[in-house]
Amino acid sequence: MRAQTVQTWIARHIFVRRRLVNVCTSYLLFLMVVTTKHSLEEAARFSGLHKSQFSKMLKAHSTVAVYTLESLSKKQAKQVAQAQQKLRELPWKIAIIVDSTLQHRASLHPENAKTFNHGQGFVIGHQWTNIVLLLNDLLIPLRPIPFYSQRYCRERKLEYRTEHDLIVEYIEQLQLEEYLGSYDPREVVVLTDSGYDNKKIQNAIAAKHWHFIIALGKTRSVKSARLSLTTPKSKQWSHIAMFFRNHRWLKWQTIRIPTNGTKRKRMEFRTRDTIGYLRYVGQVQLVCSEPRRRPEGRRKYLACNDMRVTARQIILGYRLRWTIELFHKTVKQHLGFEDVATSGFASVMSHVHWVYCAYILLSMSPPGVSAGAQSLGDKQRQLQQLLENQAKRRVLQQLTQIGGVQRYMDELRQALADA
Repeated sequence: MRAQTVQTWIARHIFVRRRLVNVCTSYLLFLMVVTTKHSLEEAARFSGLHKSQFSKMLKAHSTVAVYTLESLSKKQAKQVAQAQQKLRELPWKIAIIVDSTLQHRASLHPENAKTFNHGQGFVIGHQWTNIVLLLNDLLIPLRPIPFYSQRYCRERKLEYRTEHDLIVEYIEQLQLEEYLGSYDPREVVVLTDSGYDNKKIQNAIAAKHWHFIIALGKTRSVKSARLSLTTPKSKQWSHIAMFFRNHRWLKWQTIRIPTNGTKRKRMEFRTRDTIGYLRYVGQVQLVCSEPRRRPEGRRKYLACNDMRVTARQIILGYRLRWTIELFHKTVKQHLGFEDVATSGFASVMSHVHWVYCAYILLSMSPPGVSAGAQSLGDKQRQLQQLLENQAKRRVLQQLTQIGGVQRYMDELRQALADA
């Protein structure tokens, strides 16, 4: 097993110009191995290329990174779609999960940096809205949506658009046939938290004939399907929190859901559910859910436009949304999502897309890496060990050759001089 073999395997999975193959595959391989920090200096030390080559690649070829991610996503999705199975006791086979994450930066000086408040104080950085596919328990990241600040749009004469508007446009333009081939729209469910409780997003999903499970904000207006004929129109609509407070006659039901851990534990929820209407959207199933043992402050209000499913299936489906949180944690801890020290946003965009490409390539299990590895971190460590063993074998082979000791000493002197 040699590093060149892995780079050749990477080169077969991406389509870039010949003059960019070496620098792109070297950067991807560097992101795929274990390191303390994914900086350009470390990438240069790892690959033997000059730091400026990676800097130029990130700055001038962001479109290459975007195209490569899209092609990898489609390739992996088509492979998995050949043996599609239903998602964990659910009637759907395809889940689309939408959520955003912040990329921390040290100051406001980099392009497009903005101050965000996500409930735990102010954070400086970039916001990325991620859209991922979940097929057969495998998460496949699609092209993320960068959030452009008003200042950035003003300086580049771009039209400023809110995150919700960008998501609506993304959903309208997303052609799942390019990822899955032919599919049944009724087997698709979109999962989001209450930050995306927006009528435009919900109507865009319904227009594609997909289903959604969306957490509602406490002030979202709903009405009962049963009382709409007997109640005056002025009193039909109410906030979802008040709606379930006024419908206390609905019985609580206890449901048990298995956890994702290795231990056979189950979480208990109590739920109320009924059929109602979501204002400006249409008929949905409304579910009020809370943990049975710790209900204080953890109540969720969910809406699902698939009338076939039960409240338990809605809870199970919404819990699949947690996989995108694990994805955010993985790319930040293992793939250097936040390890970017450039001022230009084009370089930041390239870096993020290459990180997602590295995630997909690792999930494909490169040659010499066990496909049964439990986590992405395990695959990184296996790949690192294989590369280290290859380096040791090369040194031993060189030392056994005629004049090999002198050649190896010359290499060491040259490496020390370059350092």
